[in-house]
Amino acid sequence: MGILDKMVEEGNGRFWGFLGCRYIKGDEKEVQIALTAGEHHTNSMGIIHGGVLTSLMDQAMGMVATAAMEVDSCVTTNLNVHFLAPMKQGELMVTATVLHQAGRSITAQSEIRDASGTLGCMATATFRVARPKT
Repeated sequence: MGILDKMVEEGNGRFWGFLGCRYIKGDEKEVQIALTAGEHHTNSMGIIHGGVLTSLMDQAMGMVATAAMEVDSCVTTNLNVHFLAPMKQGELMVTATVLHQAGRSITAQSEIRDASGTLGCMATATFRVARPKT
């Protein structure tokens, strides 16, 4: 079983499953996940909560970092988020790619688009190897 498949399988009973994430595809260069955002993902203004969007991007970037580093897990050490447009209920697609890799650290970027292609937010994050591959 591949690193990403293992992460998805183990995540069903954890935060991944709680959010309702779906794994689309991925490798050591790019990961795509999705979410069908519902009312329970919204804030008091009726738009998708920023914490949900941030969690999705952190998840996708962590997955691509883990795959790129070929390790059991990475932890986020820095996360920068830019909210660009309000996201509404419906399909959200998250794409994460690797920007830079050096030693035990890796930097990734991510974005979320809705079904019409609107860019809702973007992020960059740095990850550090938590557990080397066993």
